[in-house]
Amino acid sequence: MSQPHSANQTRTTIPDNCIPDNYRSSHMSHIVKTDVLIIGAGLAGLSTALSLPKSLNITVLSKAALEVCSSHYAQGGIAASLDKDDSVSDHVADTLVAGAGLCTLDNTARILGAGQQAVQWLCAQGVPFTQNSTNALDNTSAQDFSQLQTSDLHLTKEGGHGCRRVAHADDATGRHVMDALTIKAQAATNITILPYHEALELLTLPITSDEPFFTDGSDAKHCRGALVFDHINGRPLTFHSRAVVLASGGLGQLFKRASAPNVCVGDGVMMAWQAGCRLANLEFIQFHPTGLALGDSSFLISEALRGEGGRLYCPKTGVRFMLDVDARAELAPRDIVARAIAAQIDNNGLGYVHLDVSHLATDFVKAHFPQIYQTLLTLGIDITTDPIPVAPTAHYSCGGVVTDANGLTDVPGLYAAGEVAYTGLHGANRLASNSLLECVVVGRNIADHLPQYVTRLANAEKIGNDAYRDINQSVIESWSVPTLTDAQSIILTDTLFTASEYDNDDKLSGAEADMTKITAALKVLMTTNMGITRSAGQLEQALTQIQKWQVSLASTELGQQNIIKNDSPTNIHELAYFQLTRQLALATLIIQSAYQRMESRGGHYRHDYPKLSDIPRASVVEPQREPYQQHISSAQSINISKTLNNMWKTLIA
Repeated sequence: MSQPHSANQTRTTIPDNCIPDNYRSSHMSHIVKTDVLIIGAGLAGLSTALSLPKSLNITVLSKAALEVCSSHYAQGGIAASLDKDDSVSDHVADTLVAGAGLCTLDNTARILGAGQQAVQWLCAQGVPFTQNSTNALDNTSAQDFSQLQTSDLHLTKEGGHGCRRVAHADDATGRHVMDALTIKAQAATNITILPYHEALELLTLPITSDEPFFTDGSDAKHCRGALVFDHINGRPLTFHSRAVVLASGGLGQLFKRASAPNVCVGDGVMMAWQAGCRLANLEFIQFHPTGLALGDSSFLISEALRGEGGRLYCPKTGVRFMLDVDARAELAPRDIVARAIAAQIDNNGLGYVHLDVSHLATDFVKAHFPQIYQTLLTLGIDITTDPIPVAPTAHYSCGGVVTDANGLTDVPGLYAAGEVAYTGLHGANRLASNSLLECVVVGRNIADHLPQYVTRLANAEKIGNDAYRDINQSVIESWSVPTLTDAQSIILTDTLFTASEYDNDDKLSGAEADMTKITAALKVLMTTNMGITRSAGQLEQALTQIQKWQVSLASTELGQQNIIKNDSPTNIHELAYFQLTRQLALATLIIQSAYQRMESRGGHYRHDYPKLSDIPRASVVEPQREPYQQHISSAQSINISKTLNNMWKTLIA
């Protein structure tokens, strides 16, 4: 593991007039300077880090251990048009069908067009992809996988794809990919990886210029670092950098059943929004059709099982129900299969359906799905003879921070890639295995753009007294804001019930103000009311309940301390309060986006609006121009950004 750089080891020199007030501290050991700060150590983050020039000092943050990321748990593979009978245009066409009219065509074509190069780059990093030959991954010691060519790779088929185009490493692609990239990153002398470092807020500086950066004349800022909590030493750190790459993952853990690890709560989305970024299509949460329905398991049963012939049956009747749902049967896009399974579960009352591969050759199943076979065998299920109980599970956020194919956001100096970002590739429903490809392609595109941006800033900083003016000019000239067409702005409603109505309501008990219980209850609420199917009544109920939790939290001692006394968190318990308030705020943005999309499209299905609207439009949550106010009473409000800044001033004082 690379060791952290101390403040005097960095090669970055920052003029005093380029450091905002909330960077300053008498405890200089709490300030870390780096050229590039990457928030997230998954596939998007490491692809960016490894593709950047070695002359740049790069710091990569991981909220938990390095393997605790969605990329690590990805099973199926990475989609790219590699077969001689396939084409980029066919891949684009399948993606557009799955995306149900909401894919951004230019970005989609550009990202998928780089598929072959992206997979070849992964081969060069030593990823042990499954090959067409009989070489097995458990005999890797004598084989140099960096010499693999994309023409050597075995391709499988997944739902929504018109042909075989998914490169994979057995049925544990993510683990093999991340192991290979982590080894490379740890060996790089210019990359520092810091596990258990949680980014809390992005740090920005204003852009002042005679020419407005935004066409609407609104204030603009550029990103210069982040506030971070070091969980190992229990202390805050202020990271100052010339550029930040947001690769923090998704928000699946807002739901009860989720494939994502427990760190995926959408904090990157909220940090970007508070820094000045637009968010798009938050309502499109993709549910993987076949999560293992056994206790509280979050284990996924790869779509590749259905790609190789797996079938779905009703446990009670034995009927293969997908034949009557879609001509593509089990290989229909995920939203169709997930809704069909959910309907079966509602009817059978068992909480699951059966996925069966027992009709396939035993040797084939064991060879192609060794991880799934062994994992389920330890749970008493032999998939070569027994059906697998499965049910939909929250899996992927198709929306996120608005970016272009180069990862540029609305805030200069802030790039975003992976599940946190919205390039428009996934539209209303992600095509299977396109996500890993997006991580690599956009990460490497960022690595192409970022050095030029950083160089311009560095040159401007050397000028002296006019550094601030010249930095602003450099920012404006080297950044282009991503564009969205046919977008509809979401109107955010702060108040669902008045203070007097709440006063007359039954007061929430102390137990309801318990953060652990509210966190668990939020997951249930989102799963029930913001799940595979929704309605206006369910969404209104969810918004009202979340608001009551916000009121309840504000009335606790921690809430009063943070809001009335304007004190800041000084320990992990108080930090947990901040984290929960941010999750509740994000949940309201997601629900309000779903409430205002009065149609059914892709992964968003409304009982009360079952038809498509005439014109497909992306839904956009405009950036936070003013502090986001959560309703708690007529005289009190929660200001997330202010809470963070105050927390930092207290901790480093």
